Amino acid sequence: MVTKNFRDNFAKIAPYVSGEQPKMDGLIKLNSNENPYPPSPKVKKAAATIESAKLSLYPSSDAEELIDKLADYHGLKTENVFVGNGSDEVLGLAFRAFFNSELPIAYPDITYSFYPVWCEFFKIPFVTFALDDSFRINADDYIAPNGGVVITNPNAPTSIGERTDFIRKILDNNRDVVVIVDEAYVDFGGSSSIELIQEYDNLLVVHTFSKSRSLAGIRVGACFGNSELIAVMNTVKNSFNSYPVDTIAQKLAIASLDDESYFSDIVHEIITTRENTVKALEQLGFHTLESSTNFIFTTHESIHAKEIFVHLREDKILVRYFNKPRIGNYLRITIGTAAQMDALIESLERLI
Repeated sequence: MVTKNFRDNFAKIAPYVSGEQPKMDGLIKLNSNENPYPPSPKVKKAAATIESAKLSLYPSSDAEELIDKLADYHGLKTENVFVGNGSDEVLGLAFRAFFNSELPIAYPDITYSFYPVWCEFFKIPFVTFALDDSFRINADDYIAPNGGVVITNPNAPTSIGERTDFIRKILDNNRDVVVIVDEAYVDFGGSSSIELIQEYDNLLVVHTFSKSRSLAGIRVGACFGNSELIAVMNTVKNSFNSYPVDTIAQKLAIASLDDESYFSDIVHEIITTRENTVKALEQLGFHTLESSTNFIFTTHESIHAKEIFVHLREDKILVRYFNKPRIGNYLRITIGTAAQMDALIESLERLI
C-alpha cells in the first residue's frame, strides 16, 4: 500500500522577512523603522496600574474603550473603526475580507513586501505596476479592471508620500472594488486619507501604533472605513480570533492617545533629525529620496549599497539592504536619535 508522506500537506509559502533582530551589545539599530524614543509617560503610568488578577480573564473582544477613543480622536463614529493585533493582522484580515474576486488585486512592484505573502496565503491573484524612474506610483496604472487596490502611502521602502488628490484619483477609477490605503508612516509628513471615508464607501485606511507612537512592542493596529466594511472586518475577525487585542495592549494604546503633546513633540523631533541627516548625507555624496516617513531611502554616487551596509554593520550600525532588482543599490535607514544619526554619519565619513 502506497501512502503519501504527511509532509506533502505542509503549507508551501515564502514568508515575509522582517528586519534583522540581532542580540548585540552597543548596537545602533536603524533597520526596522522602530521609534528611537520611549512611548508617552502616560503609557508608563498606565502600565504601572495594570491589575495582574484581571489577566486571568479574556480581554474585551470588541475593544470598545479603545475604539471609542480612536473614533473621538479622528472625528468618526465607532462603527467606522476596527482594531487588531498590529496593522499586519488588520491588513491580513482585510485581504481575506475583501479580495475574493477572480480578478487580480493591484499594487506597486516596490512596496511593503508582506502583500505578496498574503496573496499566496489566501490564494489571491495579483498584478503589480512598476514605479516610475523617480520611484513614484503612477495613478493611471490603476484604472484597469482589478479585484482591489492596495497603496502604501507614504510608500515603503521608498519613503515617498502622495497627496490626497492622488488617492482620490485612484478611488474615482475604482468605485467597484475595495481600495486599501496603508498609512503606517503618515504621521511623519504624509497626507492622510481618513477624511475621504465619508465620501468613498469602498475606502479602508490602515494605521499602526508601532511607528509614531513608539508602541511596536504591544502590537496594535487599526483601520477606518464605511460601517459596512468595518462590519465585514469584524465578521472575519470573529471567524479567526475573537480576542485579538489583549488587555494590556488596549490599556496602553488608550494612554498613548491621551498624550497628544508628547506625540507631537516626538514626531517633530524625528522629522527634524531626518532633515538634518539628509543634509549631512548629501555632503558625503548620497542621493536621498524625498521622505515623508521615519526612514530614508538613499544611494551613494560611487560606493555600492552592499559595501556600505557591510561597513556599517562592522561598526555595529544596522541599516536595511534589499538585494532586489531596481533597489539593490539603495539603503533604507531608520531615523534614530540625533546622537545615533551622528554616529552613522561619522562611520560613513570614515568609509568615504
